[in-house]
Amino acid sequence: MIVSNFTVQSIIRELLKGNDYRHLIVAIINEQFLQFAIDFFKKVYHAKANGADLNSDYISSDLSTQNKNMDFEWYKETFLDENLHPDDIAIHSGLNKKTIHNMRKSSTKSIVIEESNKHFDLLIDSINRLLKIEPALSSNLTLCIDGNEVELNLNESLLIVNTLAVKRAGLRGGAWSSAGKRVEKGLMETLCRLYSVPAECYSHGDMSAKSSREVDFYLIEGKNSYRCEVKLMGSGNPESADAVFARESKVFVADKLSDANKRQLSDWGIHWVELRSEDGFRRFATVLKNLEIYHEEPPAIIDNNKLDQILNDVFSKVFA
Repeated sequence: MIVSNFTVQSIIRELLKGNDYRHLIVAIINEQFLQFAIDFFKKVYHAKANGADLNSDYISSDLSTQNKNMDFEWYKETFLDENLHPDDIAIHSGLNKKTIHNMRKSSTKSIVIEESNKHFDLLIDSINRLLKIEPALSSNLTLCIDGNEVELNLNESLLIVNTLAVKRAGLRGGAWSSAGKRVEKGLMETLCRLYSVPAECYSHGDMSAKSSREVDFYLIEGKNSYRCEVKLMGSGNPESADAVFARESKVFVADKLSDANKRQLSDWGIHWVELRSEDGFRRFATVLKNLEIYHEEPPAIIDNNKLDQILNDVFSKVFA
């Protein structure tokens, strides 16, 4: 999922204010998921009303046989069609491509198709077994377009619900990952510009062959380059602090840090900034001072116009 520059800049503004930014990501997930759900319901309607012809613009007016079960073939032939994109095939089967890659160490289209079909059959078996345990439960989901209706029985409805759940989980993971990667470097660049750090005193991208791990950002003083790690996870998440040790970073900027995290970082000689704290981003001045990097203290109240100019420049020239 691609998170727009506008959203990324909005997240950085919230972080600099010491505010929570998560509502911005959740709004994106909601918007994209709801649009997917609407489009998916339309495709389900077409598929059930016209057999397996997903791409047909013609909707039959003779729907007398539309409610026959057909052993899910109408769904399988339409939504697991080998001509579809592998990502879509996987989602429609109740998986995502990343899971398949983790299972098979590959996600070529042939492997995605193979695993999707296997998982789909297992999913249908699970649905049928569960409904045998609850024989009294019944439900019909009715989809209507232009006055024509198709009905999905409980088995089919559970299949649709499962697909929607898998899609939302995929959107959620993609949104947080995309936003995190783009915010991290943009945030560090913005902090350096707010503190008037000379351009030669910072860099984004890997500057060393010592580590195979991606490094978010570097602060530079003379011949010394200091790795910076940015994590926007909440306090209590062990990966937040673990990452900085694994990458041998010297600076750690986080959304929230537990007291234990702070003690651990300080004990290891790692400079840290907790954005959602009383000092917030202004602790970055202490980091720059300790690393002997030239900087100027920004005003007590950041001018919004100046911040807009910095963000626009960062994302138009550096992260375009």
